[in-house]
Amino acid sequence: MLTLEDRISARVKSVDFRAWRDRVTAIGGCAAPIRLSGAFQLQDLNGGLIEHSGGDVMVPCGNRRESVCPACSDRYAADAYHLMHAGLAGGSKGVPETVSEKPRVFATLTAPSFGPVHNRPITTTGKVRPCTGCGEWHHGDDPRIGGAVDAGTYDYTGAVLWQAHAGKLWHRFTIALRRKLAGAAGLKVSEFKDHARLSYAKVAEYQRRGLVHFHAVVRVDGPDGPHDPTPAWATAELLGDCIKSAARSVGIDTTRPDGSALRLVWGEQVDTRGIRAANASQVEDESGEISEARLAGYVAKYATKGTGARDTADRPIRSQLDIDVLHISEHHRRMVQTAWDLGGLADFEELNLRKWAHMLGFRGHFLTKSKHYSTTFRSIREERRTFRTLEMFERLELDPDAVIVVNDWQYAGSGYDNDAERELAAGIAERIRAQRKRKYEKEVAA
Repeated sequence: MLTLEDRISARVKSVDFRAWRDRVTAIGGCAAPIRLSGAFQLQDLNGGLIEHSGGDVMVPCGNRRESVCPACSDRYAADAYHLMHAGLAGGSKGVPETVSEKPRVFATLTAPSFGPVHNRPITTTGKVRPCTGCGEWHHGDDPRIGGAVDAGTYDYTGAVLWQAHAGKLWHRFTIALRRKLAGAAGLKVSEFKDHARLSYAKVAEYQRRGLVHFHAVVRVDGPDGPHDPTPAWATAELLGDCIKSAARSVGIDTTRPDGSALRLVWGEQVDTRGIRAANASQVEDESGEISEARLAGYVAKYATKGTGARDTADRPIRSQLDIDVLHISEHHRRMVQTAWDLGGLADFEELNLRKWAHMLGFRGHFLTKSKHYSTTFRSIREERRTFRTLEMFERLELDPDAVIVVNDWQYAGSGYDNDAERELAAGIAERIRAQRKRKYEKEVAA
């Protein structure tokens, strides 16, 4: 029986390997490409054929999670960076540079406690402290970190229901924040939109205990958006105070399976920090303010992370058997199981928890923004497609205004044919990532 090394060697020696390698390189070494079969044509305005190409092609899967596809995750992170940075610094994507002068705050809203969990506290000087739950000294890779100290008393039902309502809780927070800002300015709530506009972009990140917290860039614009001057009464200090007040004021009332009342609120820890434009090479200065570039990079990294549950499912749970064979911590298994069990009850049908059991009950998008914060993922991707199309026209010496592109493609499958191709594609992806890193380090050094 051939070993994996033998199969890889055979694939490299095959007659079509170079063509296959070029196709995989063109999609960045995507781990699970979509295979299409068909053709495209370039026609003149009268329908005459200029260029024709057909056959099988591969396109990237587009998955944002690094655990599923590192190559597509890198692309998603880059798009997320540009989306975030445009709303922070302006000067690109249709956002004016003046946004860097507006009141802006980086806020973190967390989930409440549902019971003691193992942790590894670290002081500001970097000294590790004993776990506040069990008193032991945990290693940084200890799988118990984030898990319940006492699974029997931990409120798994409350945790999963909070997670399922987190998006709705954020929505109520933004409504309350506008009310707080209006009140601080001496305005009626209905008048706020005539004086200012709240813009934000947020990303959800899983903590090791399996619950999300939200990192958000919050900005106050003029009534017509980022191009409009912000009213003088709106300051970063006022915005930070209103964020904390709004977070404490909102909640969602629901019930447990036994019919008892459950109030879902934000955790006590609500962190707000100012954002600065200058000296972007540093993460934060002595006052705790964060630079625009590093902040955009952090948010982009958060957006590609998974649940934080090691080796957890990257795709929906289909049956109880899927849960039984998951190689994850007992704490995360209990969360998956709780979401699955609640999803089978009529009272929680609208939450669709079985669909989101693999996400520990979280049903929201990982990166969302208000309409006027900056550009959109769709616009960024359209920009990239347009750039590549114009490159093709330039290579063929064609006038873009005199050419019609006709595509006709059908789905033919997903992934690679065997484990040898998967390993080779992973190597190509790693090489591309290393080249990109060296180029970036060279540019920074220059």
